[in-house]
Amino acid sequence: MTITDARPGPVIAVVGAGIAGLAAAWELATTSDLPPGTGPPTVVVLDADDRAGGKLASAEFDGRTVDLAADAFLARRPEATDLVEELGISEELVPVGASGASILARGRLRPMPAGLALGVPTRWWPLARSGLLSPTESLRVAKDLMLPHRSVGTTGDRSVADIVAKRLGRPVVERLVDPLIGGINAGGVDELSAAATFPALIAASHQPGSLMRALGRLPAPDAEGPVFWSLRHGTASLADRLVERLVEPGAPWKVSIRTRVSVDDITQLPGSATAPRRWGLTLGGTGASSVTGGTETDLVVDGIVLAVPSPRAGVLLASFAPVAAGMLSTIEYASVAVVTMAIPADAIGATLEGTGFLVPRTSHIDGRRALITGCTYLSRKWPHLATAGHELIRVSVGRDGDERYQDLDDAETAAAAFSELARVLDIAGDPNDARVTRWPDAFPQYRVGHLIRVAKIEEAVSALPGLAVAGAAYRGVGIPACIGSGRRAARAVLSSLPGIVG
Repeated sequence: MTITDARPGPVIAVVGAGIAGLAAAWELATTSDLPPGTGPPTVVVLDADDRAGGKLASAEFDGRTVDLAADAFLARRPEATDLVEELGISEELVPVGASGASILARGRLRPMPAGLALGVPTRWWPLARSGLLSPTESLRVAKDLMLPHRSVGTTGDRSVADIVAKRLGRPVVERLVDPLIGGINAGGVDELSAAATFPALIAASHQPGSLMRALGRLPAPDAEGPVFWSLRHGTASLADRLVERLVEPGAPWKVSIRTRVSVDDITQLPGSATAPRRWGLTLGGTGASSVTGGTETDLVVDGIVLAVPSPRAGVLLASFAPVAAGMLSTIEYASVAVVTMAIPADAIGATLEGTGFLVPRTSHIDGRRALITGCTYLSRKWPHLATAGHELIRVSVGRDGDERYQDLDDAETAAAAFSELARVLDIAGDPNDARVTRWPDAFPQYRVGHLIRVAKIEEAVSALPGLAVAGAAYRGVGIPACIGSGRRAARAVLSSLPGIVG
């Protein structure tokens, strides 16, 4: 039987064209998990924005293509590198060109000590020598090595800060753990779930003896390869190349990507003993007619991958999945902004070491609570961005509980961020150029108990054949985690369609 003889495959809508939604579309397009004689799925990707890619975005800045959000992805998680290989663009991978980072602590930048596991020290001496802690604070950490500690009998989730502060002291939380784990999630470790953000910490806390030694016994990441990858044309080009492949002429799959199309409502359509229930999507936005081919606003599909932020997913599920909708509505988000600057190299008095620095939320600059949360030396981290005489530097502002930058316009945000950066790096004059990119509600907050909430959401959604959720709100905020989430959701939709796939 040829493909033209096959019975039609299912029609699947992917709502959301961020990296999770695009990965779901790729999984659907390239799947071989279909019954004999069934054609490939027809995939329609819908996004209310005017572009696909979501929070993977780049722009021309100072003569170079610069990422405006995530600029790297973890090498040790395979989801992103596997996708890169499937797209045939492995030769575009570029490793980080510098190593190490610093933390603004006790009045100046101090290199991070060796032996950290997501900011939690596993060795005392490098920490003691770093200057991040006072001698008294360092001795407090040493208690973890010298005093016996019984295993914790309680089970369940705890905040990252609760575990670390009790064993190593509050200064370690504030100057190391919160800047790293909190920085990754734009949150605060006093509320972030250890089970969701650092599960090994939960396991280590249950062991008798030293927390540092227990974490130190964790398998070390592969020391032979890079820790992070980007792509020659920026990390955002992963989404661009994925879009190109999905819609390329002559491809053996049927995928369309429609932007400026909102999904305003979802309804379950009636089924029968011989025909499974399908789904109706009410579309809005200026691009809706490109999907339906006319003035009607409804699209009927066999399955849906909801790859949108959890509050929006909750609204769309409310009428037929109230338990899932209620849980989805409780996941909170933090907003951030990044300020990208081009600065004359000879105006910077400090030595730029490593890839950048982090700023603890307890830090003060010029006598005021710091606005900036971190800084990346882009043209040091990625040598392909380097040009003679200029440094590309990016700083971040905003995190959970600190939205001061939202009271400032772009010019004021850039000026405030540069003022603090200039103080830290001893910069004279002004930047040659600056660009502010705002990312409202960008980071889901994994509060204590998050994984229990996610399990209940997934259980409720799994009772709806042909529907699955995906994205950063569930089991990881990084690019590899979102890719994996999208692909799993696609497989779940296909496997749950009775009478269409196996």
